[in-house]
Amino acid sequence: MAILYSMVARGTVVLAEYSATTTNASTIAKQILEKTPGNNDTHVSYSQDRYIFHLKRTDGLSVLCMADESLGRRIPFAFLEDIHQRFVRTYGRSVLTAQAYAMNEEFSRVLNQQMEYYSSDPNADRINRLKGEMNQVKTVMIENIDKVLDRGDRLELLVDKTANLQGNTIRFRKHARRFRSNVWWKNVKIMVLLIFILLIIIYVVLAFICHGPALPGCLK
Repeated sequence: MAILYSMVARGTVVLAEYSATTTNASTIAKQILEKTPGNNDTHVSYSQDRYIFHLKRTDGLSVLCMADESLGRRIPFAFLEDIHQRFVRTYGRSVLTAQAYAMNEEFSRVLNQQMEYYSSDPNADRINRLKGEMNQVKTVMIENIDKVLDRGDRLELLVDKTANLQGNTIRFRKHARRFRSNVWWKNVKIMVLLIFILLIIIYVVLAFICHGPALPGCLK
């Protein structure tokens, strides 16, 4: 389960985006923006194959992501809410006049970081469930992209099968870090044990040489 692509846009002007896999999601996302005009607040999802495009528009600023269908809707919309708040907090009113991709170099790193967090960290779902911020997701309608795009504009979602392992890669990295930590602690415990055994051996040898456990022959 993973969020594979995300975008922040004003109208149809893309301000920042990031893709975690080789895909044409950017092209489809732009067409979704074009076919969802207006500045009214919107929470909607569009499906294609086993992927869902989730769109949140607030005050004219659109935040969109593409995720595995198995991820559900609560986590992607929690991600979109988080990204919207971070973007507005970082750039303020400059988002109203910024040129296309003006924030991409800086904010794409934030998109990457938060995509990984919401895709792999179990606390992401736990925290947002406790906050109860995503009640509006209950009203979200899931429509097929083919219904949104004109017949002549239909696009197949192309996702590189090798790059589609991104979600597994994120989980592998997490487990690898945990494994390295466990191995490190195990090595520390073994080292402490060896030092303890070595000290016992040294003490036994000294006790033998010094004629007793109190080392009387060496302490005179």
